[in-house]
Amino acid sequence: MTDDEIRAFIIQSLSAMNYDITDVDADTLLGPAGADLESLALAELSVRVEDQYGVRFDDDEAEKLVAMTIGEFARAVAQRVESASAAGR
Repeated sequence: MTDDEIRAFIIQSLSAMNYDITDVDADTLLGPAGADLESLALAELSVRVEDQYGVRFDDDEAEKLVAMTIGEFARAVAQRVESASAAGR
């Protein structure tokens, strides 16, 4: 599982949620140049990521998540997937 594959999934999910993503490397998940996700949409995106990759981000992490770029979020998901795989070995 690569960061690029995860980033593509996140962008696809945001598109399905009717968010127009312009610059995925610069835009934050919540911010003036970003997808401007409200907390409900961030929760939906987190559920989609959990369903797809089996990794979870809890409510306490929401503030950190919204400050991330989409690329950073993809890397965070990839790290969790890798950690979960390593723990399961």
